[in-house]
Amino acid sequence: MAEYNWPYPDEFGQTETVDSDILVLGGGLAGCFAAIAAARKGKKVVLVEKGATKRSGAAGTGFDHWESACTNPCSQVTPEEIANAYVDEQDHYSNGIAHYIECREGYDRMLDLESFGGKIRDTEDEFKGAEFRDDETKLMFAYDYKNRFTLRVWGSTFKPALYEELKRLGVTIYDRTEATALLTTIENGKKRGIGAIGMNVHTGKLLVFRAKATLLTMSRPARVWLFNPDLTGLCEFRPMQSIGSGHAMGWRAGMEFTMMEKSVKGEFSAAGRSFPPYGTGNNHNTWYAATMVDARGVEIPYLDRDGNVLKTVSERYYPVKGQKFFLKGGVIDEPKYEYRGPETMPFDELIKRGYKLPFYADLSRMPEMERKVIWGMMVGEEGKTKIPILQYYTERGFDPEKHMLQSYGNGWQSAAFLDQERQLFGAPGGIMHDWDLKTNIDGIYAAGDQLFASDCAGFACSTGYYAGRKAADYSDTIEELAEIDQAEVDAERERLYAPMNRTEGVTWKELNMAISKAMQNYCGGVKNDDLLIQGIDLLKSYREEIVPQLYCNNPHELMRTHEVLDILDVSEMILQACLMRKSSSKQLCFYRSDYPQMDPKEDHCFITIRQENGVPVRGTVPGDYFGDLKTEYEKRNQDYIGGEAR
Repeated sequence: MAEYNWPYPDEFGQTETVDSDILVLGGGLAGCFAAIAAARKGKKVVLVEKGATKRSGAAGTGFDHWESACTNPCSQVTPEEIANAYVDEQDHYSNGIAHYIECREGYDRMLDLESFGGKIRDTEDEFKGAEFRDDETKLMFAYDYKNRFTLRVWGSTFKPALYEELKRLGVTIYDRTEATALLTTIENGKKRGIGAIGMNVHTGKLLVFRAKATLLTMSRPARVWLFNPDLTGLCEFRPMQSIGSGHAMGWRAGMEFTMMEKSVKGEFSAAGRSFPPYGTGNNHNTWYAATMVDARGVEIPYLDRDGNVLKTVSERYYPVKGQKFFLKGGVIDEPKYEYRGPETMPFDELIKRGYKLPFYADLSRMPEMERKVIWGMMVGEEGKTKIPILQYYTERGFDPEKHMLQSYGNGWQSAAFLDQERQLFGAPGGIMHDWDLKTNIDGIYAAGDQLFASDCAGFACSTGYYAGRKAADYSDTIEELAEIDQAEVDAERERLYAPMNRTEGVTWKELNMAISKAMQNYCGGVKNDDLLIQGIDLLKSYREEIVPQLYCNNPHELMRTHEVLDILDVSEMILQACLMRKSSSKQLCFYRSDYPQMDPKEDHCFITIRQENGVPVRGTVPGDYFGDLKTEYEKRNQDYIGGEAR
């Protein structure tokens, strides 16, 4: 460390023990709201965050719209309608519990954010009179202008506001501290969570956190298939530090997961192939519904769900006659007919009709307010767009009133990816849970991107707050903090510090590259038993031969090394989950050459996976295990309905 003139104290070998009622692992949107909910119930709360909580997490730099805010005063839909539509649209491979919480409580969390100092309304009347704005409430809407359940927001204001509220409530925050392992004990024959172990990524100090209840609110996995050692920060849509360590910790502790066999062909990544997200011309999500043109300047038609050409920009934002609402957003790519909204003519049909590549987004052909809200608010508030896209493009002379932006994929994606270049995008696999968002391990709850079929920012905020109050209630049943097994702490210390004891060998980047190539080769778009087993064997060889050679020079490199070890664990879980599903599934984007039958009835269920004594254990859960959403929610949340609900 001295060789690098490391600016922080050397605390390797030191250990600090921290006690609390509630331990929150992860300081993104879900973690912040979980901590706030528990603190409001009078609990002593500790929050652990690998980065800096003020700007950490997938939405730390911002986000531009909030989905499924069904209880906002302008909404024309009910929480039941939208949550059930998501479940039906995904053929039950959807998280009905969490989606309903999002639909039912999401707008409450928006009002919380506003009270903390976040911006959810056009208070300066910048967009007064716009078709997407309600001039009475000053709320602004995206996608479906008739039903108004997706809101445009100034997401870059949210994390600083949450951070100040955490401090006001007295939450103890451990920034620059990575959580590395869950601590459990066996009571009455059942496993219970009793805390976690972490490491300060500046100093190397080991921290042992004891708690009555623990919340996992970390990110979904990333950099599994896609990695570029020269463009590490652009490998995935989410930030560099968001790589799925919570999944890895849960897997090692025996936590149950589902839908881990699901992956999609790459959509957003700059891992050697594409441009930064939202930096190319497209008409998806942040850019919806931008006018698109071909190389000749001929406008690409938008169609309604019945294939009729829409003649005006305004028509792109309304359901077709006879349709109640349509679904759009990060989870929905090609919805069923019932929920299909306006979209550009399919790519193959455009080519057949003679439209010429390349395509471009041409905002100059849109009404002023639509152009202004896409380029300036949406591009600018969405994660990782304010500086690299909006600011830099503007500084280089891009003017949306005059210029077009080229598309580089065959649709809205930032490139044309190969089938083996995959991501856990959309609504991927994650932790299986009950109606309290409790995992199969007593005392451990999950929220946000840790949950299976997780969605966007509103999903994270809503489930975080919900899980926080459930964990707080559970903590009332625990009289004393459990004693920690010192041997477990010592073993984790040895695992964490091992790469610092070597001066040469293999770097974290080399191992990450090896994992991504293995996953592309053996867990790509088409799978079979032989490929998957070879992949598992190859990862095992990495663990036996490469992991003992890992080395690093400082705590930051050590943190990156720990991340890649977590990616290795997650990759193994994915391969094992793929082996367990002996059929193919359209909704799971899962295709097996040795089991080509698509979605057979006997396999139409959640296949769960957990690890027991190092051996993967398969389970099944019915697709409708959550029951009637409104009934089950209200049965368990009368205190919230009668008290906090807005």
